[in-house]
Amino acid sequence: MKITPLDRWIKEKIGYKGKKDFKSELDNYILNKLHQNIKYVKENSIFYKNHLKNTNKISSFKDFEKIPFTTDLDIRKNPGHFLCVSPSHISRIVTLRTSGTTGENKRIFFTKEDQELTIDFFKIGMSTLVEEKDKVLILLPGEREGSVGDLLGKALKRLGVKVYIYGPVHNSEKVLEIIKNRKINSLVGIPIQILSLSRYKKSKEEIKLKSILLSTDYASNTVIKEIEKTFNCKVFDHYGMTEMGLGGGVECEALKGYHLREADLYFEIIDPITKEKLPNGKWGEVVFTTLTRKGMPLIRYKTGDISRIINTPCLCGTYLRRLDKIIFRKKEGVLLGDIEILTIGELDDILFSINELMDFKAVVTKEEEKDCLTIYIDTKLTRYKELLVHIYNRLYEFDLIKELIKRRKLTLKIKGRMRKENYFNNGIQKRKIIDKRNK
Repeated sequence: MKITPLDRWIKEKIGYKGKKDFKSELDNYILNKLHQNIKYVKENSIFYKNHLKNTNKISSFKDFEKIPFTTDLDIRKNPGHFLCVSPSHISRIVTLRTSGTTGENKRIFFTKEDQELTIDFFKIGMSTLVEEKDKVLILLPGEREGSVGDLLGKALKRLGVKVYIYGPVHNSEKVLEIIKNRKINSLVGIPIQILSLSRYKKSKEEIKLKSILLSTDYASNTVIKEIEKTFNCKVFDHYGMTEMGLGGGVECEALKGYHLREADLYFEIIDPITKEKLPNGKWGEVVFTTLTRKGMPLIRYKTGDISRIINTPCLCGTYLRRLDKIIFRKKEGVLLGDIEILTIGELDDILFSINELMDFKAVVTKEEEKDCLTIYIDTKLTRYKELLVHIYNRLYEFDLIKELIKRRKLTLKIKGRMRKENYFNNGIQKRKIIDKRNK
């Protein structure tokens, strides 16, 4: 098993010469960057000039833990106040739509140099999966300069890889034809859309993939196993978000957690209630700080993702930290019966082991003083009455749902819909349970 390429890359970026303990060297590098970054944002950002007005010199990680958090609401209120450079130096602005009650959208700004850092990380991360002369099909938005597909394509070309940028999948049969005709041997795409490809693939269809990278959304263990089973190749998972600069961490060949982009980002896990930093191995909310970004640095940004830092060494042999799989996103959990929280990840694990199911949409409404969970299914079957019953029974076996139905706190409905070209999910926004009770 090869050691993660992030190991050598990070050592080079921090100037590690091999004479001292690597962990100590990395900690010193991060602490120095944190100190520089605090000084930089206080001098250049309108928001942080006020937000960090009581923050002085950072001499230790304990000092840093006293700094107030940054939230998505802070960004939505006035994203321009986070800028540390002239607007003329911004080369890419990403607008993140929100369904929040304020109606304000988040805008994230990047300079050309910021995007170069992302390309560099993508290049190193993808070298885990592919090598020179491989053919990669990118099934992510890539038509715009600076989009995730565009940056990934540029990174892969630096590895000597042949790149095809298709965009999100809206026609599985067409994409499978491209894979077959162009002899594609690696894919990068959205978990549910790659799953759909695997279910449209004919058993004897000559498609030979060596690797798949899942990105932009949560990938449940069931989804990963189903994709692995059909395409008979390794499936890697990537962790990131726009606010991080798209890339945060990627799995190595061990497939046991994300090796983090530690030369560019500092990660913490905090207790969601007390807000105290947690030790390795404890589950909590992921918080990150940018270390090298110039356009729109973020300090102690709360992601809403629940995970932990794995406290055992990776099988690949690196000393780099690993972030465990995201098990829950705070904003995406839906309260049912006033006491139980249901997540899209739980529904994915329950339902996607059913081969006939291509995708689904979950909606919660209020009916006669009870919560109502409706599952709209996407299937290629022309007759699917039995499938609806099967899905109902599978969900009823889930203790949380069964208990709420028995207590007359929940109504469960499964509704069928003929297969259409367009997905419920447009391939860009993260999937979640849609809560319509307050609308």
